[in-house]
Amino acid sequence: MELKNLRLNRHEEKRLQGGHLWIYSNEINTKITPLKQFQPGEQVRVETHSGKFLGTAYVNSHSLICARLFSREPRALDYTLLLHRLEQALRLRSRLFKEPFYRLVYGESDLLPGLVVDRFGPHLSVQMNTAGMEVLKSEIIDALKTLLSPESILLRNDSSMRHLEGMKQEVETAYGESPREVVLLENDVKMLAPLHDGQKTGWFFDQRPNRAMLKPYVQGKRVLDVFSYVGSFAIQAAVFGAKEVMAVDSSRFALEMAEKNAALNGVDNIFNGAEGDAFDVLKALRQEGEQFDVIVVDPPAFIKRKKDHKEGLRAYHRINELAMRLLCDDGLLLSASCSMHLQRDELMDVLRSGGRRLDRHVQVLFEGMQGPDHPVHPAIPETCYLKAFLARISKE
Repeated sequence: MELKNLRLNRHEEKRLQGGHLWIYSNEINTKITPLKQFQPGEQVRVETHSGKFLGTAYVNSHSLICARLFSREPRALDYTLLLHRLEQALRLRSRLFKEPFYRLVYGESDLLPGLVVDRFGPHLSVQMNTAGMEVLKSEIIDALKTLLSPESILLRNDSSMRHLEGMKQEVETAYGESPREVVLLENDVKMLAPLHDGQKTGWFFDQRPNRAMLKPYVQGKRVLDVFSYVGSFAIQAAVFGAKEVMAVDSSRFALEMAEKNAALNGVDNIFNGAEGDAFDVLKALRQEGEQFDVIVVDPPAFIKRKKDHKEGLRAYHRINELAMRLLCDDGLLLSASCSMHLQRDELMDVLRSGGRRLDRHVQVLFEGMQGPDHPVHPAIPETCYLKAFLARISKE
């Protein structure tokens, strides 16, 4: 296949030569290679201002990130290369996990920018978040079928990224019969994930190691899981030996799934759900004199865009201080953030400043991040997004 050229402006190649895969629209020499000549998702040869070849990418002029490299070689992203990249991704996950429940493809980190694949045993949940992946839909499905022989493939193409790429948001079954709910195994705990109606792909595998880390800390304790979704932290804490667990979420659907997960694991007798805005629920719990030994605060991204940083950071401070006020003396707070625009040191400072305002001594016992099925691309800091600190909060 003959590919068109995409030429960069002068001195815009340094970041790509350093390993990054993204090209922004203002880095393109649009006089020589006008973006309007390319179809969304079209594959191109990327070259420097002087015409030196840098790699192959796909283009979408509708997006601020107008091109994404997928190879440093002059080759097309076709079925053969897709299958090769999927095989590479599978080899890594097969070394990491005994059971087939994990993120199989994590976009740029697996050299498949814009593609996410979560594996739930024989069922796959797939997101194609860019036009470059959307045009390869049939090849991706065929490659997944060849590699894994799944029973079903569900396309969860309803992320906000697709809107930014100028694509419609939809959920559709691409192969087989995808169940509404599927059982997965994580940290030796069975959990139900809502594939069709849940958030993202239906589950958040990224917090797996941080959930496992809690095991020695929750035995015989009272645990509060804030922004619980389907109760992943709460139910696993209950199975790990907690005395009582409470899950807080604004979604009735999510809490009903959490109740199902509690029943699935035989811990429904120690499980309670609280529906409502997390800030309001935590204030009400404090007014009622409730206290907990361990609290998990794992909110959705409060800072989705850079311009939201000030307000989002204020929200992280508020929710963590509310949690601190509900802790028993010597209680443990697991504070997490999935906002890539919130830096690690900023979350640490949330704990520091909260402790000072409440006259509490804060000791960080553990620092976590996303699981190894979400590997970090060292040239793309955006791929390292999840931050988590386990801290002991005590009176001085």
